[in-house]
Amino acid sequence: MRARPPNPKLVAQAPNGAAKVGAMRVLLVQPPRKYWPYTSEGDNFLLQQALPALAAPLRDAGMDVHVLDCMPLHIGWRSLADRIKELDPDVIASGENHALYASEALRFFKMCKEVAPRAKTLAGGGHFTNLAHRYANPASNIDAICIGEGEETIVDTCKTWAHEGRDLAKVDGLMYWDGAAQVRTNTRKLVKDLDTLPMPAYDMLPMHLYGKSRYLFSPGGTTIHHSRGCVSSCSFCAWWTVMADRKYDSDGNVQLTPRWRSKSVDRVMEEIEELYYRYGKRSYVWVDESWNIDPRFNDEFAGRMIKSGMKTQWFAFMRADCIVRDEKKGILERLVKAGMAHILIGVERAEDDSLSSLDKRFYAGGIARQAIEIFKTKYPHVFVQATFIVGVKEENNESLKKQVAMAKELDVDFPAFHPITPVPGTPIYDEALREGWITEADFDNFDWLSPVLDSQYMTKDEIGQALYDMNKQFVNNKWLLRGLTSRVPYKRDMYIWFTKVSALMALDAVKKRVNPLNVEHYQQLVEPEWYGT
Repeated sequence: MRARPPNPKLVAQAPNGAAKVGAMRVLLVQPPRKYWPYTSEGDNFLLQQALPALAAPLRDAGMDVHVLDCMPLHIGWRSLADRIKELDPDVIASGENHALYASEALRFFKMCKEVAPRAKTLAGGGHFTNLAHRYANPASNIDAICIGEGEETIVDTCKTWAHEGRDLAKVDGLMYWDGAAQVRTNTRKLVKDLDTLPMPAYDMLPMHLYGKSRYLFSPGGTTIHHSRGCVSSCSFCAWWTVMADRKYDSDGNVQLTPRWRSKSVDRVMEEIEELYYRYGKRSYVWVDESWNIDPRFNDEFAGRMIKSGMKTQWFAFMRADCIVRDEKKGILERLVKAGMAHILIGVERAEDDSLSSLDKRFYAGGIARQAIEIFKTKYPHVFVQATFIVGVKEENNESLKKQVAMAKELDVDFPAFHPITPVPGTPIYDEALREGWITEADFDNFDWLSPVLDSQYMTKDEIGQALYDMNKQFVNNKWLLRGLTSRVPYKRDMYIWFTKVSALMALDAVKKRVNPLNVEHYQQLVEPEWYGT
């Protein structure tokens, strides 16, 4: 690849006096995408954590970094092509965690090769990590795939591409096509101490455009994380796999071991203070797979937030068993005082045997009931959301009734029923593909709203209708009225948001001459007006 001549201005601005690596211009992109129907534009465009996390080490390595997050900027496909031509980057990188958006990601890489043919393309994220063997070929228009954690791998890859003749085979954590066959390099070790990573480059993103909703995750919602990975390996979940320890056997089969790591409270407070004071962010959506694993972190974080005087409210995914533990230790009360306003607990199933089959044995014995009861009796002002998985292999009408009965008993603020989905990287996906229940052409349907698998006793269409009927039993006028008249402002705002979005969707259905009661209308991805511009 022809290296760009060094730019004296860029060299002068490089940190620690380091020269730019051949004035390497790296472009990080979140391409245009359709969005889930039950999130409006104002709600849907929260910060993608990978963008500032990857931009920071690239900048520290002395590279000329540019970031385009097309969603909040309303950059459609034609405009994006023009931007890429203007920037003329040496490397274009993009990631994807969701199989649902795989086709748009591939569309993006194809476009890159058309408008910037000399640029190298790099893919990452959960979807490409788990299917690297599928996409490491010329047809994908991807020159290399980053497997797992990306900060160190992207820097090493760009440095290698900056010097002609250097071999990608020496860069750990990659898979690529070398012109004749696929090459998988040595496994990249996970970053041992997350505090050693540079502060996310929030200044390179349009922070004022994230979290603009008046009601959802308001005011000024933004994402953040303190931990990576998980201590469990639930068979339906692919999130833990990206940050897992990886070992390959001689046949190329990978063995994954769950791994959980956390930043220090000092480092997390530094990030929150920047978001709070510099960007005016007051509402945080923690994207950690399991936020509350370590009671020592939880306790220290709560104390520091209370002492700081910052007025925040935040949402997190929490394990029920850790909630019960922290309540007994007196930590949970401090977390609520520290801004905890909204939690999501993955209840998943009513039956212990189903939980075991999903490798979620640690939830057996009614621990989710205990956790939710704690909030209902002691912290009723916290918005409690619970998810239930429907359509497991042994699903039938009787087991569905058990899910409904449990949801009614728990009586949380928002119960969400989702069909089990064979996400790439999970045992469920491997089995479904092996048995011919799905094909890799089905990814566009992997929206966690539309069933894609039959059970032993029900077809996916029957499961879909059952899901619609189940949700109607909970999301109704009585439920809505209870929320709209809540004395808790955060809860009231959540229900106002739901009412607003529902009304807009119904109006859109009428405009399109679609029956507003048709369940399929609420499962179809929405194309923004600027999508093709």
